[in-house]
Amino acid sequence: MQRFKNILYVVVPGSVSGVALDHAVALANNNQASLTIVEVIGNIESSIKLSGRLLSTETLRKKTVARHQQILQSLTDSLALEQRIEVRTKVLIGTSFLEIIRQVLCGKHDLVIKTAENGRLLDRVFGSDDMHLLRKCPCPVWLIKPKSPQKYQRILAAVDVGYQSEELNTKHLLNLQLIEMASALASSEFAELHIVNAWEAIAEGVLRSASIGIQADDISIYTAEVRQQHQQNLHILMDEIIRNQEYKTLNVPSTQLHLLKGSPDEEIPRLSRKIEADLVIMGTVARTGIAGFFIGNTAETIINQLDCSVLAVKPRGFQTPVTLQG
Repeated sequence: MQRFKNILYVVVPGSVSGVALDHAVALANNNQASLTIVEVIGNIESSIKLSGRLLSTETLRKKTVARHQQILQSLTDSLALEQRIEVRTKVLIGTSFLEIIRQVLCGKHDLVIKTAENGRLLDRVFGSDDMHLLRKCPCPVWLIKPKSPQKYQRILAAVDVGYQSEELNTKHLLNLQLIEMASALASSEFAELHIVNAWEAIAEGVLRSASIGIQADDISIYTAEVRQQHQQNLHILMDEIIRNQEYKTLNVPSTQLHLLKGSPDEEIPRLSRKIEADLVIMGTVARTGIAGFFIGNTAETIINQLDCSVLAVKPRGFQTPVTLQG
């Protein structure tokens, strides 16, 4: 089972601590992981004249960084962390999402945790830092609502088992990642685990067209076959997870499978609201190895409809377009 070992917690202005930090600390403790706490401040472009003395840009930058570093250190000192947990603090300067991703790259972090922007999951503006992270950050991104509960009761993992031959391995590995993460988190939170696959019979609408003249019974057989294939793939996936010896040691209170007919961007948010999910775990891209291909339209539509926290995962092999030197 996947365990996070090098967690990056991002301080959001006006929300230094809170439930997101609590989750980061708990996860670090449970995984015996290192925890790095960072804050990103904007560029300081010009000198300031103060009391007849000109302060250079470099002096201002050093003083500002030192002040923010002091605040972060005070925050770290106040955390009730076990001695074996390694905690670092760092102040970054620049554009927020770029510096976070660069820190992920140079620090080899395997998870980013931050409070979602503006008290909502996303502000639905493509230029938002949250959306940039979801699109471009190479490691999983966990966006936590400010009013998220301290302990999760229901975790929903959305998988796609409608495999096409050219993407079967990529999707299968991503599905395994999603369920492994969801299972580990559900175990640590002692939360219900819900796994959903929304499926569509792509040709059903065309077949039902009056001008084609296909019999209703034949259409029903076609849709039943599509459903059966998704159901079979979902059970094969779960059987592979259950055979994992480490999975058997997890204490997940309850696991429920949901096989829903309909568009994923409608059915997944609807199910999330129905079961009152505290966290949705989902993949955000369908292709790998292509710099600039970030997040699918379906995933983006789903995320914009969720009113709970989200953990977004990219498949192995994803290449971020962000470089260490901009």
